[in-house]
Amino acid sequence: MKLTIHRGTQEIGGSCVELNTGKSRILIDLGMPLVNDKKESFDSKTLTNKSPDDLKKLKILPDIKGLYRGEEKAIDGILISHSHMDHYGFLKFVNPDIPIYMSEGAKMLVEISDIFIPHKTGNLNVKTIDKIKSFAIGEFKVDSYLADHSAFDARAFLIEADGKRIFYSGDFRAHGRKSVLFKRMISHPPEAIDALLMEGSMIGRSNQAYKDENAIQSRIEKILKSSNNVTFLFTSSQNIDRLVSAYKACIKTGHIFVIDIYTAYILDKLRKVSKGIPQFNWRNIKVKFLKNQADTLAKKVSTKLLYHYNTQKIDIFEINRKKNKILMLARDNSIFPKIIKGIDDPRGATVIYSMWGGYLNDRFRDFCANKGLTIEQVHTSGHATVEDLEAFAKAISPKTLIPIHTFEGQKYPEMFENVRILKDGELFEI
Repeated sequence: MKLTIHRGTQEIGGSCVELNTGKSRILIDLGMPLVNDKKESFDSKTLTNKSPDDLKKLKILPDIKGLYRGEEKAIDGILISHSHMDHYGFLKFVNPDIPIYMSEGAKMLVEISDIFIPHKTGNLNVKTIDKIKSFAIGEFKVDSYLADHSAFDARAFLIEADGKRIFYSGDFRAHGRKSVLFKRMISHPPEAIDALLMEGSMIGRSNQAYKDENAIQSRIEKILKSSNNVTFLFTSSQNIDRLVSAYKACIKTGHIFVIDIYTAYILDKLRKVSKGIPQFNWRNIKVKFLKNQADTLAKKVSTKLLYHYNTQKIDIFEINRKKNKILMLARDNSIFPKIIKGIDDPRGATVIYSMWGGYLNDRFRDFCANKGLTIEQVHTSGHATVEDLEAFAKAISPKTLIPIHTFEGQKYPEMFENVRILKDGELFEI
């Protein structure tokens, strides 16, 4: 079996791996990069009005023959590990005859993102991965493993062909609300692995201030108990673990968790996959209507849902009356000025910043300072710590360990055994 990492050997994001038996070819992930070649944030506007050929010349799309629209199909299938854009963001360019395999939760989140965000994947030829059963793509046999990650319903993959076994870790951690999955993997790892492709996002980063989601929940509770004003929470609406932590903190302190229509819709859809996910009509949850979201949902989904969510609607007047008992989801730096508009005297309010610190720019800090808001970072990573990576690699004990989804691949030999460092585009025979 031949393996090529088209992107991801020397960066976090933009992951794309090809496996080839000679008769069958598959890809694992086809992500949009997080940074450009200067390590500056990748601008998705770069993709506007450009063909796959244009983007291949710019070295943005991997040069894979038979993958893209307008080309004769030569790829048998694409496995998507989870619903973060750096793992699926280039699917819009794929030949529609190529089947895309992903979990049910990932499929839902990709479809919801298509409704609400500017970057669209369009109609995809999606095959939903069975939670338990193996499946075949040409000569490849595939098993998926549910993983603990900040993306809902994320998967790792065991792939077999030509008598070889490859394990693709995807993005994972051991400190989320599904940490039992990591413990299960360590105690009962897949056996006889010829090659492990393992992420290393946290290698080279400092230790986390909050070790797990329970610590996050505990800190949010303490902030809410001491609050005399509205408290704002910045986190992704697709980070279900974090929403659960916030909701549990609200229940413990008697606060109202104010979410927006986009978040209500996500939770509503995902209950099909997990009935334990908080819903818009659960106690201590209210929905704040934002006009652009309401217009989008009415136009692209259904006006009936607006009436549905309206039963839990909260307006700015009620928020102001109950401001010391409100935790309001904010999500995006750029729209925060619209969210805070109408709040009576927000001075002294706390902004709980529960996202990657790289998004916390000077412009946002200055805005909050001018409004008299205090920012506190309360976050834990969606990725495994160095200690957990070491335990993971030791348990699986592969013949070859290949770095991926990391800026620190050169450090792997110091930490793990049997490491083979590849370059993007390098062919490796297993």
